[in-house]
Amino acid sequence: MMFSLRQLAIIPLSLSLIACTASAADDSTDSVLATFKSKFPQHEVTSVQAAPVAGLYEVVVKMKRGAREEYTIVYADAKVEHLLTGDLIDTATRNSITEGRLEQLNQVKFDFNALPLDKAIKEVRGKGERKLAVFSDPDCPFCKRLEQDTLAKLDNVTIYTFLYPLAQLHPDAPRKSEQIWCSKDRTATWTGVMRNGLKLPAGKANCATPLAELAALGEKLGVGGTPALFLANGKMISGAVPVETIEAAFRAK
Repeated sequence: MMFSLRQLAIIPLSLSLIACTASAADDSTDSVLATFKSKFPQHEVTSVQAAPVAGLYEVVVKMKRGAREEYTIVYADAKVEHLLTGDLIDTATRNSITEGRLEQLNQVKFDFNALPLDKAIKEVRGKGERKLAVFSDPDCPFCKRLEQDTLAKLDNVTIYTFLYPLAQLHPDAPRKSEQIWCSKDRTATWTGVMRNGLKLPAGKANCATPLAELAALGEKLGVGGTPALFLANGKMISGAVPVETIEAAFRAK
């Protein structure tokens, strides 16, 4: 029997929804754990608990994402004869219980001030009191959408952009990243490219860049795609999210 443990997106969800998965586990959890391990020894199971659906169990599996460990969830019946992957939805709230648990399990813990901020493109909007780090690719259409529809609308924020070209998707992105970094005004060049459609000249830039170091940093933090955003409170947000999502994340403790 073969199955694939699908990587699920991590999005904000209230603690009340996270808590709803904490139903009391019965003695069957040990049996589910043992059976799951016997059937799928290649997967490292970190916990089993009763799901908020009668007869269903939440199985948490540890996986590797780059240099970082990450957790995913699969649901099983008591005898592990059937498995479910995907989102368990609370119909009352229309929210995903699964995503809430994944956010809790995969919360990135890091010191924002320990990031190599001197290797980022810095943009200060308003007083710049709020901090946001963004891993971004100059050829990523979702990164451009984030810049135009979200970041350009934020106020009282300091945005640190780490150049993170994904060459396997955008072969010319590393060259463009080098040109942006080596430009006289990195911030103006970056915003010109991402928000105003500025075209960079042909050819390579001739200066030292931090791209290799930033690639290693992104792998360590589990950045698998762009854009990826990190807030000073340790929250990670993936994708071209609307400005309301960023504002809500800034307000969260």
